[in-house]
Amino acid sequence: MSHKPTLHQDWIDPTAYTIVDRLQKSGFECYLVGGCVRDLIVGIHPKDYDIATSALPDQVRRKVSNSYIIGRRFRLVLVKRGTTQYEVATFRRNAPVEEISSEESTLNEIETNTEAIEEKASAPIQGDNHFGTAQEDAQRRDFTLNALFYDPVKQNLIDYCSGLDDIEKRLIRVIGTPKERFCEDSIRILRAIRLAHKLNFSLEPELRAAAVSCADELKKSALPRRREEYLKIMKLAEPHLVFSELFDLNILSAILPSIHRLYLDKEKSLLFEQTLIDLKKTCAAWTEPVDLFSILAFCYLHAMNPEANLSDDSLAENAQLNKFFREELGMFKLEISVFLKILHLKSSLLRKDLYLKKGERRKKAFLSNESLPLSLAFAYQKGLIPSYDFYFWLNELKS
Repeated sequence: MSHKPTLHQDWIDPTAYTIVDRLQKSGFECYLVGGCVRDLIVGIHPKDYDIATSALPDQVRRKVSNSYIIGRRFRLVLVKRGTTQYEVATFRRNAPVEEISSEESTLNEIETNTEAIEEKASAPIQGDNHFGTAQEDAQRRDFTLNALFYDPVKQNLIDYCSGLDDIEKRLIRVIGTPKERFCEDSIRILRAIRLAHKLNFSLEPELRAAAVSCADELKKSALPRRREEYLKIMKLAEPHLVFSELFDLNILSAILPSIHRLYLDKEKSLLFEQTLIDLKKTCAAWTEPVDLFSILAFCYLHAMNPEANLSDDSLAENAQLNKFFREELGMFKLEISVFLKILHLKSSLLRKDLYLKKGERRKKAFLSNESLPLSLAFAYQKGLIPSYDFYFWLNELKS
């Protein structure tokens, strides 16, 4: 259960280390947990550091400066250090149904008692806040490789779910029965497939079979949560491989029927994937949601109709396209607007002679448009501008 792992201790965020050390010195159990531990072990620089502790939210808030309790259904502590935030969660466990029912009755009584309003604030925390031990917390997590705890102070790793074995086998395995865990939360299906591609791991056979049989459960999932998974998929080095596997497993039809229909046409699916490959190389620096969705939307439109004029204003009025943007991808209204502006800008890039006649101030104003780099990449991908014009505009943007 307890190990001295080989991982990049020097990669650990100093602030995360300090928070863990502070809570340990105050007498609490405290560890780094989840994805950051997994990434440290496989040799990836973690982007976020999550912390788990035996301290209750109020105790964390009192011991760690600039910390705030957030959430109603699941209360955790957000620690702010400049522009960086760290989540500190109390160990949780899965509560029995009868305990949840009892808790809900207690909370209903509190709701109806006007004299107990202040007492409600200090009452047992609602929803998922069933506090437990580190082992109980590990066992309620999704995958074995996400259930690892690491003590950066003592440099000790705690593995309750054989996560290290699965990392060595390069395997994504669910904690518990895959079908039951996917019915509890179908987003785990997307998460498992994304992680497999991120880490170049395989899906455990029972997990893979359950992902297929439970695919329709994803229709019931919240669109904002699916949206977050699409964005994470688009940040991968080869997102086209994820879309291809989602199609092969017949999962794509449940979540992105428009892209599923595209994959039914081999020629269109090949063009979609090749366009995505090319744009990921050209646009690797763009990682904001609006950029990632614009790239995905462009690849879809280009594959569906390679000869279409994607600067056509009628796109904004296309009901089917707007349904794809909003109801399938979960794009916000502003993101759709920016994407359409990016398409519209392409026509300006075709008129280099008019640009050269402008004064320096007007040139600078044109080049400062945040949508211009993506518009240039799209124009080049569509074959609208030759290579020498593409590099001309690149040089202008750099100047």
